[in-house]
Amino acid sequence: MPVGFGVLGPVTAWDDAGEPVDLKGPRHRAVLARLVAARGRVVPVGQIVDDLWDDPPAGAVGAVRTFVAALRRRLEPRRPPREPARLLVTEGPGYALRADPGAVDAWRFEDTVNAAADALPRAALDRLDEALGWWRGPAYADFDQPWAHAERSRLDQIRLTAVERRAEALLALDRAADAVPDLDAHVAAYPWREDGWALLASALYRAGRQADALAVLRRARELLRDQLGLDPGPRLRRLETDLLRQAEPEPTGAARVWAETAAAYERSVVPGARARLESTVGLLRSLAVTGPGGLEAARDHREAAISAAEQLGDPEFTARVIGGYDVPAIWTRSDDPAQAARVVAAAQRALAGLGPDAPEATRARLLATVAIESRGTASPGPAQSAREAEAIARRVADPALLAQALNGVYMQTFQRAGLAPQRDAVGVELVALAARHGLATVEILGHLIRVQARSALADFTTADAHADAADRLAARHESPLVGVFTGGYRAMRTAATGAAYPDAEAAYRSWATGLAGCGMPGVERGLLPLALLCLRVWHDRPADFPADTDWGPYAPWTRPLLLLAADRRDEAARALRRTPAPPRELLQEALWCLTGRAAVALGDRDATLRARDALVPAAGEVAGAGSGLLTVGPVAAHLDRLDAALEGSGDRG
Repeated sequence: MPVGFGVLGPVTAWDDAGEPVDLKGPRHRAVLARLVAARGRVVPVGQIVDDLWDDPPAGAVGAVRTFVAALRRRLEPRRPPREPARLLVTEGPGYALRADPGAVDAWRFEDTVNAAADALPRAALDRLDEALGWWRGPAYADFDQPWAHAERSRLDQIRLTAVERRAEALLALDRAADAVPDLDAHVAAYPWREDGWALLASALYRAGRQADALAVLRRARELLRDQLGLDPGPRLRRLETDLLRQAEPEPTGAARVWAETAAAYERSVVPGARARLESTVGLLRSLAVTGPGGLEAARDHREAAISAAEQLGDPEFTARVIGGYDVPAIWTRSDDPAQAARVVAAAQRALAGLGPDAPEATRARLLATVAIESRGTASPGPAQSAREAEAIARRVADPALLAQALNGVYMQTFQRAGLAPQRDAVGVELVALAARHGLATVEILGHLIRVQARSALADFTTADAHADAADRLAARHESPLVGVFTGGYRAMRTAATGAAYPDAEAAYRSWATGLAGCGMPGVERGLLPLALLCLRVWHDRPADFPADTDWGPYAPWTRPLLLLAADRRDEAARALRRTPAPPRELLQEALWCLTGRAAVALGDRDATLRARDALVPAAGEVAGAGSGLLTVGPVAAHLDRLDAALEGSGDRG
């Protein structure tokens, strides 16, 4: 029974129908609340005792165990008597709540507010409105103990930040008047928050109420001095000056530096100058790793920059514009295949136009671009481009160029199944190269490649270390999209390391909540149902899915199994005969396993033989795990099934 937990108000729990779960007495609720506050960490029994009683009674430890047992019965009512609890678990010296991140309103709230920081204004506003709507009163409203005070205060600070970020989103959307009422209440309740005063004054000014905006700043100055003995900070002083001059309120901090630098650039660089285009490419490169909105914007504007460069008729300059977009690529299915093909065509035109005196590095960047953007193709040309770019990069001893070339090599190591060791070697070199030369995004790429490769080779201990390293670097360098891959890895690892089917499915679904809107259609579309289908095939469960399931680009390899599950064998057999060989990419082993499973079920010897021959080179790998996002189990198990079917038909090829 999926259970939701609420602590943004009185502590409560709901079942999957939204009905309240009876948590019994206040001590039971206190135990649950204390474990929610720990956010999945183990809380020792002794600590729980100290947190529940000022003067613990003699039987306090036994009482806590009784409370836990009662909670388990309420939270998992259908759990068999001797089966271990899966939600409120015993671990080491205490207990932990193993709920999905989205199952607890406080956890979900914090994650949503953090995610909104990387979203475009419209998306940020929607997320923050939803998150603020989850509050039903003061957090942990039932409890007055120190641990509750600390957690309530922490969550309140996040809530106040969310209110201010919501106002910023409204201002960015030119909805200043809509921001005023909530900001007015916000500063009345929390007069020490200068950001709130500044936002309210800005909103009033932009709504055409300059006198009211100045009055707000005067009120802020008086309250800060009278209640806190403080003078207004520089942001409020500067804002007041701007309003008196009737100037648009200026940004502060890093935003101010950016605005002033951009203005200086506009004044200094002649419109139409080539420097503008090259600078734009550098900006797009940085923008692409900032989050979903930035990635989408970079993708949209990159092609326009290439087109503008080509119009100048200088192949070498065009080559610099094309090759300067060296954004690391980890996923082998393009987000926009048509655009990728146009970029490749432009790179090839630039290559053909380069003169004999063009720098080798410029040529190498074009070759690397061809290799990276030609992902998933069976043509030998892009692979040759990758190797040529690598050779040039090693010859000129340019670390950033070598990293770009190795990214191209990685994208071209899918000419057959079973090449995880080669990709792992690329990852090893990228990590070492990036660490030596301070190339943070390249180092993240290397770690993610090693996560994929070591997963394919069932070395999850090493993969764990690289996922953790990628997360640390992503946090330090503000690269939120990395979490899409490390979160998917941890869900896949749950499935691959023997978790019960319900736990593995829950892990995939939890990960997928953050997949929607990630700005990477090549990753997002169809991947969750594919992961669940692979899980069901591995566990010999029926492939029953809703008819409107969006399988995205993976539909041809799923359709035979779906038709079989619906007992439509003739249609399944026809679909199998139309199923193409999987594209040369991270999921080819998994898709061959699905084809093989359908072939065996339908007695299609030719398809069985094709799947077996394709999978033999990957006999020692975990099918699909090389993607770092899903798995259909060990390749060897699928080969055994295929061999048995072929032996039964008298054909081993």
